[in-house]
Amino acid sequence: MIEIGRKNDLKILRDTSVGLFLGDEDGNDILLPNKYVPASYEIGQNIEVFCYLDYDERPVATTLEPDIMLGEFRLLQVAEVNEFGAFLDWGLEKHLLVPFREQRSKMKQGQWYVVHCYLDEKSGRLVASNKLDKFLSNENLDLKEWEEVDLVVTRQTDLGWEVIVNERHKGLVYFNEVFKTVNIGDVLPGCVKRIRNDNKIDISLQPLGSKVLEPAATKIYNVLKENGGFLPLHDKSDPEEIRDMLQMSKKTFKKGLGTLYKERKVDLENNGIRLST
Repeated sequence: MIEIGRKNDLKILRDTSVGLFLGDEDGNDILLPNKYVPASYEIGQNIEVFCYLDYDERPVATTLEPDIMLGEFRLLQVAEVNEFGAFLDWGLEKHLLVPFREQRSKMKQGQWYVVHCYLDEKSGRLVASNKLDKFLSNENLDLKEWEEVDLVVTRQTDLGWEVIVNERHKGLVYFNEVFKTVNIGDVLPGCVKRIRNDNKIDISLQPLGSKVLEPAATKIYNVLKENGGFLPLHDKSDPEEIRDMLQMSKKTFKKGLGTLYKERKVDLENNGIRLST
């Protein structure tokens, strides 16, 4: 089956005046127009393409990489607004439509919005919506605490950054647990820190537990090398100093430093830490 809105690994069936026809194992085929045909190819070989509907609503393939695919949430810019809705630049020749009914407030040309890409059942077209909550649910969670997850940052609240978790759920990263610059639309890795009784999800942008030791130690070691082998930090340093220099919490810093010390990679001095010679 050729999936609209996703990448497909298809076989090159035949060469025509308008492009290559590609097919799947079920006998379906789709056109890859001449402008996307690779410089060299062989009939019978497989090629990875993205499939969507062209201006005439016909299925078509492209080798271009879209900025969003079916089921994803991403930050996109409005290229045009007309009587049909807002049209987003998603990296393809034909822009992605956000109908007026799918806009939380009227979208403006040039502005950026986090949107969800879905398949409109009536038209069979890929469209987008920035009414994000209708595509998210925390009712039936298939997550576990400490599990690694994929995140998309959607907005800033009074408590922290609201994030989409694994393209399905809503979570929150508290401000006091953020140790690097975060922006709306960022796609980040994270971990499930806590699942509350009401199914709200607390997210950490840092690996949890023992997983934090090796990355933190590596970061400290690399920054030491970049700064001539010395940093004016120690276990009594102010947490803000540590955050400014290393973008990590004091707790994480102490664990990482402990790892380096046990491995005899650093010496602890009164006014800081130094790489061992």
